[in-house]
Amino acid sequence: MSEFTTRYLADYQAPTFTIKTVDLTFELDDNNTIVTSELAIERLTDSTELVLDGEHLTLLSVIVDGVALSAEHYQLTDNSLTLTISTPKAKVVIVTEISPIDNTALEGLFKSGDAYCTQCEAEGFRRITYYLDRPDVMAVFSAKVIADKVSYPYLLSNGNKVEQGDLDGGKHFVKWHDPFPKPSYLFALVAGNFDLLADTFVTRSGREVALEIFVDQGNLAKAEHAMSSLKKSMSWDEQTFDLEYDLDIYMIVAVDFFNMGAMENKGLNVFNSKYVLADKESATDTDYFNIEAVIAHEYFHNWTGNRVTCRDWFQLSLKEGLTVFRDQQFSADLNSSAVTRIQNVRLLRAHQFAEDAGPMAHPIRPEKVMEMNNFYTLTVYEKGAEVIRMLHTLLGQERFKQGIDLYFERFDGMAVTCDDFVNAMADAGGVDLSQFKRWYSQAGTPLLKVEQHYCQQDGKLTLTLEQVHQPSANQENKDNLHIPVKIELIDQGQVKQHLLELKEAKQTWSFDVDSDTVVAPLAGFSAPVKVAFEQSDQALYQIINHGQDAFCRWDAGQKLYARYILALTAEPTSELPERLFSSLANILSSDLDDELKAEQLTLPSFDELADNQQELDPTQLLAAIKQFKQAIASQLGEQFSQVYKNLSKELESVEDLAAGKAQRALRNCCLGYLVLLPEYQAVVVEQYHSSDNMTDSLASLSAATKQNLPAAAELLKHFEQKWQDTTLVMDKWFSINAMYSGADIFEHLARLLEHQLFSLKNPNRARSLIGSFAMSNPEHFHCQSGRGYQFLAEQIAQLNEINPQVAARLITPLIQSKNLESKRRAIIKSALQKLLKLPNLSRDLKEKLDAALS
Repeated sequence: MSEFTTRYLADYQAPTFTIKTVDLTFELDDNNTIVTSELAIERLTDSTELVLDGEHLTLLSVIVDGVALSAEHYQLTDNSLTLTISTPKAKVVIVTEISPIDNTALEGLFKSGDAYCTQCEAEGFRRITYYLDRPDVMAVFSAKVIADKVSYPYLLSNGNKVEQGDLDGGKHFVKWHDPFPKPSYLFALVAGNFDLLADTFVTRSGREVALEIFVDQGNLAKAEHAMSSLKKSMSWDEQTFDLEYDLDIYMIVAVDFFNMGAMENKGLNVFNSKYVLADKESATDTDYFNIEAVIAHEYFHNWTGNRVTCRDWFQLSLKEGLTVFRDQQFSADLNSSAVTRIQNVRLLRAHQFAEDAGPMAHPIRPEKVMEMNNFYTLTVYEKGAEVIRMLHTLLGQERFKQGIDLYFERFDGMAVTCDDFVNAMADAGGVDLSQFKRWYSQAGTPLLKVEQHYCQQDGKLTLTLEQVHQPSANQENKDNLHIPVKIELIDQGQVKQHLLELKEAKQTWSFDVDSDTVVAPLAGFSAPVKVAFEQSDQALYQIINHGQDAFCRWDAGQKLYARYILALTAEPTSELPERLFSSLANILSSDLDDELKAEQLTLPSFDELADNQQELDPTQLLAAIKQFKQAIASQLGEQFSQVYKNLSKELESVEDLAAGKAQRALRNCCLGYLVLLPEYQAVVVEQYHSSDNMTDSLASLSAATKQNLPAAAELLKHFEQKWQDTTLVMDKWFSINAMYSGADIFEHLARLLEHQLFSLKNPNRARSLIGSFAMSNPEHFHCQSGRGYQFLAEQIAQLNEINPQVAARLITPLIQSKNLESKRRAIIKSALQKLLKLPNLSRDLKEKLDAALS
């Protein structure tokens, strides 16, 4: 395969060889790690040519069935080792040398701080040894790890520990065996000196499982929430899906240098430390929620991803979409289900819809790929989860569970496809899902047009739904989808729900209702679509006041906000209706859950509002958002202040951090409005200095920085001095700095890049500063001069050499720019063309640049 070869789903061919067992030996060294791999090979066809994947390796020796091969008996390239195997079975022993310390790409085996660590998904195992590095080759792995005993007392790998001992020269070894066949992407190794939090979990069949979480020394207390989350996840999966853990031990290791959020390696999950470490002083409520969700996600992968895995990487959503759906259900059960759902939809609308409309638009099962890392996307994960949710909606909980049972009954221990999963659902549910499968192969966000007509004569409401599909990259013509559309019919406080299944281009339904009935479409956000429905302000207010579905009530508010903001964009002198302010006041004084109130009072983001605009001038839109929020603050300042004070008193008596989550959410929402009013800005500084938790500290610091209050610089300095030795908190500090609103933002960013604690080699740090600026500071990222675009492009050029995965993810705001006005597009195009000429351009960036510039 040449460096920029494109691979296609349609070209999939089953492997000609497989590997039954793998015995690995690692002699760890920063610069010269020696890896010995003993492979039990079996031929599956008449082919005698065995092509093993390998990159960035030094080959030391090859032995086939006891015979050492000289160079003329194998073919070696930059990315493969080809052997001739003429017997049905063969034992191949390969010895390679690698340099973990030089591996800044953080794929394969690398150093994370003082620890050794691996990341093999999607194609990182080929950086460790030569192998059939594809998910449909599943083998039983054993791994012997050798290292200095003082520096690396913990030597970890997949499965169960079977042997350990001391060796000469101060070294020791541990041998691990995983009895479950797995693809190479699930292999893991960690070696380091950690603090260990140990616990146990007794499965419902009575087996005791050892639970171990390894963290950097000094962080032991911060792992308690992760352990609690793990035990909740194990219990929930047994109760909800009858799925029990299968090994004797389950381990989690937290590391600072990691490209992913976490990785579900069988029995040994490697986590970005931000999704493990938490305590009241250093972690926000959002951190606690995310840790619980990500711990659950990786644990749930043990069945939906490990026991049944992907046949090929185009099927990635088979495991990721399904597992995201499962972790969302878990989070909804353990937290506010309404708020959890709303936050899922916010993410989808703000970022996945933009991905669907951009140059990298792809189905949840992509058709082609140059660099597989580029398809770890919101489309595959979040939209993939929405597709699973639609199946759940169509089948109902009981039949969906039967489908899951049948899926495991058929495919446990196998590598399969998305079609295999949907077929299991169809067979268990007794439904035809052949049209539904188009969701897997069709890119883009469908537009759902809704029209209603009431006939006074026969008392019937006629509702017409139409699905419209815009052309996207590589898909000019699209077919009709099977779309479940939940609706609410609201009539004088009475609410009836219906599930409509839209399969044709246009369909009509009739309902016997009164003339003033209001339709609330897409209850629960039953499908990942955009809705075009001309409803009056009056109808939207009725949904807010009388709808049963929390999503519908929230969504009606979001539509009103968007309507008023876009009106201000066109005509800044537009009058805002008094009813808006009274409705917001009613929300503040209602008996709704405080966290849900906060969501209802939070405006759509810049990205959500920009999504449907053409020839967008970001300056105008941002001015309108600011004007709208200022008007709300001015009208309701006293009420925001009173609610803020009342919540502060409530929180004084709340001892448990989790118990105050909802109150803090609403109080900090109020703070976000109060900071806009000079007479209340002192409250921001007061909250910062009086706060006893990170949620409130960060909310006040963020408010002061975004509003560029006179005290902001002093607060930022105080925060830095207090937390400079805590890595994850300093990530937050860099992120807030990136959202600074002062005119000297680019000088400010330049100083931060030179900060002694900043390094482009640390993915979290790069994302916290560069990513936060590009994604969360639209005022300066989209400044008319183009300096924001140029700043991002300059950092991406450097990251291309250091860590191509991070570079490719950070380029997203530059390539999703087609709806901007022409001058800004021209500046972005010039920056992208410059990046395309980089001398050592990575596959990761090349694929995205080609798509954007085409």
